[in-house]
Formats: sequence, structure tokens, C-alpha cells
Amino acid sequence: MINYFKLWFVIAIITPNCMNLYAQNKASSTKELFDYDWKFYLGDNDAASKINFDDTNWRTLDLPHDWSIEGEFSQNNPAGNDGAYLPTGTGWYRKKFVIPKDWKNKVITINFEGVYMNSEVFINGKSLGIYPYGYSSFSYELTPYLNSEKENIIAVRVDNSKQKNSRWYSGSGIYRHVWLESKAKVHFANDGIGITTPSIESAFATVEVSTTIKNDSDQPKNIRLQTVIFDLKNNKEVKQISNTVQIDPKTEKVFRQNLKITNPKLWSPESPNLYNAEVSIIDKQAIEDQSMVNFGIRSITFTTSEGFKLNGKSTLLNGGCVHHDNGALGAASYDRAEERKVEILKKAGFNAIRTSHNPPSKAFLAACDHLGMLVIDEAFDGWRTKKTEYDYALNFDNWYERDIQAMVKRDRNHPSIIMWSTGNEIIERKEPQAVITAKNLANAVKAIDATRPVTSAMTTWDKDWEIFDPLMAEHDVAGYNYALKRAPDDHKRIPSRIIVQTESFPRDAFDNWKLVNDNKYVIGDFVWTAMDYLGESGIGRFYYTGDVTGESWERELFPWHGTYCGDIDMTGWRKPISHYRSMLYNDNEKLYLAVKEPNPLPLKIVETNWSVWPTWESWTWPEFTGKEIQVEVYSKYPKVRLYLNDKIVGERETNIDTQFKATFPVLYSPGELKAVGLQNGKEVESKILKTAGKSAKIILKADRDNIKADGQDLSYVSLEIVDEFGTIIPNSDFNIQFSVSGSGTIIGTDNANIKDLNSYVSTTRMTWKGKALAIIKSKRAKGEITVSASADGLPATTLKIKVK
Repeated sequence: MINYFKLWFVIAIITPNCMNLYAQNKASSTKELFDYDWKFYLGDNDAASKINFDDTNWRTLDLPHDWSIEGEFSQNNPAGNDGAYLPTGTGWYRKKFVIPKDWKNKVITINFEGVYMNSEVFINGKSLGIYPYGYSSFSYELTPYLNSEKENIIAVRVDNSKQKNSRWYSGSGIYRHVWLESKAKVHFANDGIGITTPSIESAFATVEVSTTIKNDSDQPKNIRLQTVIFDLKNNKEVKQISNTVQIDPKTEKVFRQNLKITNPKLWSPESPNLYNAEVSIIDKQAIEDQSMVNFGIRSITFTTSEGFKLNGKSTLLNGGCVHHDNGALGAASYDRAEERKVEILKKAGFNAIRTSHNPPSKAFLAACDHLGMLVIDEAFDGWRTKKTEYDYALNFDNWYERDIQAMVKRDRNHPSIIMWSTGNEIIERKEPQAVITAKNLANAVKAIDATRPVTSAMTTWDKDWEIFDPLMAEHDVAGYNYALKRAPDDHKRIPSRIIVQTESFPRDAFDNWKLVNDNKYVIGDFVWTAMDYLGESGIGRFYYTGDVTGESWERELFPWHGTYCGDIDMTGWRKPISHYRSMLYNDNEKLYLAVKEPNPLPLKIVETNWSVWPTWESWTWPEFTGKEIQVEVYSKYPKVRLYLNDKIVGERETNIDTQFKATFPVLYSPGELKAVGLQNGKEVESKILKTAGKSAKIILKADRDNIKADGQDLSYVSLEIVDEFGTIIPNSDFNIQFSVSGSGTIIGTDNANIKDLNSYVSTTRMTWKGKALAIIKSKRAKGEITVSASADGLPATTLKIKVK
């Protein structure tokens, strides 16, 4: 895994071609990861901000940290179904540190990438301020309050006690990275480097680097501003520029540099080429500050006549909405967890993600850049009118401009981001004030970045729709939630409107694809959701007659503590709907075989709004022997043929008229079920499902068998219960005991069963559909991790992971 953050550590790269421009010593600025060895206490104590407070009995831990995911599920927890029935509350963090001697006379800041929520930061007993929004990055200057001769104490109070404040699982704590930074008196402003590509041709591209510099000294400064651009893949220098600039004391100033790159490598999901800008402030041959900023060269256009074009190529957005949680890890934002999430989404055929409904982590966006995933970066769930009692509406008027501009400044250099979203299903959407708010938000965004369009997600739950025309007109792209069927009539009424469906029901995949495919002014569809997530408990569930009826907003549905509406479950397994959706938009997958779960008579399966019929990759249905079962084949071939135990069951056409599906009624008999794709009458591809025998063994597979000894890197170990031939046994229920020894720890287990109330930090986990998952984190020492899994009645098995 690439550690994207370490690209920010200061490095002086010298090559023969640029020796004359580089200063001959290392930069005086440093940026250090500040995640390790914090003290934590769950509860409140006003004295915890004091320097002399005794925290020796507090728990020692590393960040990122989410205390909610460590708790027990309970219907009595105040976050309720929205918060996954997990605890919230108030917590304190403290960390002792000593300032290096060479940091004397430097500007020292602490940068938090995300704290949920209402964080108050203290340095040596002095309060630096309260930051309400749990998803914004923020920083404080520590310099005036530090003791350069002795130990310093940073303390952080995190208050997530006022519930409810979110409609989904938020997590609690310092759940993203923290950085400690020292800078010279003349330095870059926080997130002060913005890179755009105003002109792109096949032979060259113009890169504009806008750099905000602060002079905190008492003297005017004549400095050299130097930018060197490298091809990130081979670290080869492609261009450099150096200018002498002047900045007055105690001021901040923006400087712009333009560089022309020949034969630029364009960024796209298919070819995610990246460049790196090394920007330096040089004063008398000393590098006072230096930043490494990754960026990509790509063009985006949006029109009603040609739709969305990336680098001049028409592109349909096969999108999914994702929340910020990482399943069994809760909100804890480990770099590898974020990277793995994007890997899974890309393998599932998505080319675009909407970060509903808040700014994501830096690691998530870095992974989107590196792996090739388009992004709608969203700021807020709501504006002035609350959706829950203590949500962002309490702070909107005082904070919205600061928070949305913090998002845009932080994220503007990511080539993956193609749109900014300012909100979601705003409650006050029928009020005239909403139009003014939308305009103010768009202006705040474009004051920082005018290169991308602004959208927000609109919906209606009644008959009113045209009433929203003035509100939609304040957006460059109109976001429709569950309303794409209105697009053809809307286009006749307002032909200039560009439309994207920002949320859709999973079962409507074909109808939405067809609207996107047939209408240039509809640029894409974003399903709710791409992945299952914690909270909004019960959305997407199916149930059986006799169970509690209804939708999640109508009543409590405990023990459901998450959603089941994702194309991908919480362990990363792709549900059949994922294969179907990908097949609509892509040609890399052309055949898929699955079985619809039969009604367990006399009971019947009942669907809810966001569900799809439960369908499985299984031909193990012993209780239905001799009874009819529906077999589904998704196909991009003209015809498909189905075999059962080498006998032809039938043959069906699969094309746009059949929605690329074929359904075969089959009398269940154990053995081998095989679907074959036919091209010109010839069998060219097959998919097979086999009936499982008796449980014979445990299989462990690690997604990565080499990880870093940084106390942060992860390996996801999947577990399967199989028969003697290796076929997964979907109806096996085994209580798995995971254990590790060596240079790692277990930090989470899962099985994708949203009704399983076993704690996610437990080392035991029941299998579900024959599967389970353990998440292993490295320690800060090289060596080896031995992962073991055992269950009654089965031989134990082990797996080795190297830690380097």
C-alpha cells in the first residue's frame, strides 16, 4: 500500500537538471504524524485539561480511534437506530510531548483531520477553541503556549453526548489522523497550495500553481518561490519554475506560477496518471518551507447536448453513495481501510462515488486519485432546518462558510473530484430562503474553486416538484434523489438543465441505466448505496411474514443496526445486484449466475423500499429438494443456456428487451448448476454453482500477506467454511475463535449479518452464509503475525502475515 500521507514529509530531491535551483540544505519545516501513544478516558472530567492532571490510569492507544464501535449494542443507547444502537457520550484524549530543540523560533501547529464532534483542544491548560463539525479538518497554532524546555500537554475533549445529531452512524472520537507541524516564520498557509490546469492540449498542458504564503516575521521578505513538477510514477522531473517574490511582515499573499508540461499524461479512471508538485520557499539558499502536492491533469465538461465528458470522452457515471464508516472498524479512518474500500468499489464496476453526506477522509480521496475513481465531494446533510434534534442546523449560520471552504481548500487538488455538493434533501427546500442559501453556498465554493460545477441532492415526498425550479437553477448540475423518471418532462420544460441522479433505489438499476444511456442531459446515476453501512438501521432489509413489519423510519427494528441496501456488504462481498449493475455499464463482466431465495412456506419473503430480493451464489437448498427454485442469469451474451447435472434446463435470449436477465424455474436437485453464454450459437463462457457437502475445514485468506510495521497498516483475513472439495457451505453456523500472535493485533471481526449483536471488537464471530472476516493491524515492530481460527468440530487453521 502507498502511504499517501508520508508524501507530505519533507524531502529534498536533487537531480543534475535542477541542481542550480535547489537550496543545498534540507527544509526547516517538518510535518510529523501525531497518532501514537495517546491517553484516553471515556467520560467527562473538567480537570482533564490541566497540565498536572494525573492520567496514569487512563487507557493508552493510537489514533485513529472510534470509541463507539468498541461499545455494546443496546436499544437504550441514545443514538438509537440512526446511530446503530451503539454508545456515544463524551471522551477525553491527552498526549505528552517535548518540542525538539531545532523547533525553537518556529511556528508550530497541530492539524486534526477529523474529530466527531464538538471538540475542544487545550495546550498546557489553555483552550484553543471548540470545533463543532465532526467532518471538517482544522488546525490550531500552538506556538504562544508551548514550553520549549519541558514537557507539553495536549488535551482534547470530544462531546458526542447530545443525541440525536446524525441520521447515520457517526462514530465518536479522534477518528482521523493528527499531525504536528513546525514551520519557519515565512511559510505556506494551511492548505494554501491550489493547482489547476486551465489549458490542456494533446501536446501540452498549462499548470497553474496558486500559493498562499504567510510572513509571520517582523521584517519584509524577498524570497524565492520554486515549483518543480515530477511524474509521480517514475519520479522524473518534467518542469520547474522559480520566481523572486516579496511579502510584507505580518501579511498573507497569493502568488501564481504557470508551467507548461509537454505531452501530458492525462488522469482518468482507466489511466490514473498523477504528478507531484514540490513547492518550496527559499530564503538565502535555505528552504524555509516545502510541500509535496499530488495532482492530475484532466479536463471536465458538462453540457445537455453531450453530457459529461472527461478529457473530451463521453462518460456515463455509474455511481454509488458511500458513508464514511469502515464497517467493523466504525469511523476509524485507517489509510488501508479507505484504500481497500475504493479497490472494492472499483472492482464492482463503479466509476464514481458520492461522499454522502460529509467530506471524506484525505486517505479516501488519495485512493480515488491513485486507483481512478470519480467523486462528488459533499459538504452537508442539511442546512438551517434540522433533521435530528442536535444536528448541523444548530451551527449552520455561524459555520457553513468556514466548513465548506475548508473542504474545498483541502480537497481541490484531487483530480478525482468532478463536482462539489452543498447539501442533501434540504428540509426547507420549499422556502424562498433556500434559494438564497444555495446561492451563498455556491459562491463560497467558487471563491476557492471555480473549475468544478456545484450540485446538491433534491427530492420530494409529495406532488410538488416544479416549485423547486428556482432552487435547482442555483446549481450547475441538478441532483435528483429518486426522481429520475421526471427527467424527460423536466428537459422539455427546462432544456438547459443538466441532471444527475444523486440517489436511487437498488432495484431500479435497469430503468435508471436506460435513462442515463438514452439521454445526454442525464449524466449518471448514484445508487443508495454502494456499500452497506452502520446506522439508519433496517434500510434495505428483507424479512419474513411474522417478523416486525415496516420501514426503518416507522419503528425500531432492533437488532438490525445497519443497512442492507448496499451493492456490497460490510465484509466486502459483492451481492448479485452488484454484478448486474456493473454489467449494465461495463463490458468486463458478461455472465453471472445466482439463485433467488425461495419463500420458506408457509412464510413469505417481504421486501422494503431499498431492498432487492435476497439472491445468493448458492446451489445448496436441501429443504427444497424437488421444489421449484428461480435461477437468475445476468448476461451480455445474446443467449444463455442453463444446465443441471449436465442436462439442459433451457435456453433464453438476453438483451436490452429482457433487461439482460434470464430467469429459469428449476426443480431443485443437488449437484452442479451451470450457466453458459452463447455467442453465434457457440458456448463461450460458463459459471458454475455446486451443492456443498459436509463441513470439512476452515479456509483463511489474507488480502495482503505483507504489511508495514507502522502500527497502522491492515490485513483483511477472510474465513470460509468449506466441504472437502472447497465449496463454501452457506448454511453452516460456526462460532469462530480468532487469535493472533507476533507483530499484530485483531482490531475487528465481522460476518456481514446486520442483526448480529456481537461486538465488532470481539475476537469471536459466528459465520454467516459460511463466511466471516478478521481485521489485523500491525504493531510498530517488524516480524511475523500468525493468525489462527478455530471452531468446534473442525480442525484449526493458521495463516502467516509478514510485517516489514
